Amino acid sequence: MIPIDRVDTEQALQAFVGSEAYIHSEATSFMFVRNFTIHITHAFLAGEGPYRAALRFDGLGWLRAEALTHYEWDAKGRLLLAGFDDRGRMHAALQLGKEPFPE
Repeated sequence: MIPIDRVDTEQALQAFVGSEAYIHSEATSFMFVRNFTIHITHAFLAGEGPYRAALRFDGLGWLRAEALTHYEWDAKGRLLLAGFDDRGRMHAALQLGKEPFPE
């Protein structure tokens, strides 16, 4: 993963707007969801680093992940966002894909 480039990451999030996406999201020790599907209607990235990503889905709800620091497009076309602390430990993740994530 590489440090978030705001322009590139915003464009990557926009690639999912108007389509169905599988979501994996977690916050270490607090929350974990995998392979729920949503129809993304809006996507935003905010902050100066660390960043906040917000997805509006199905015209009804929002999913927001905070303290994101790194991203990558993987070989399967999935957008992987993560937040790492100053010791390199991951504490948040938001991943979007067109296919289900492995269980």
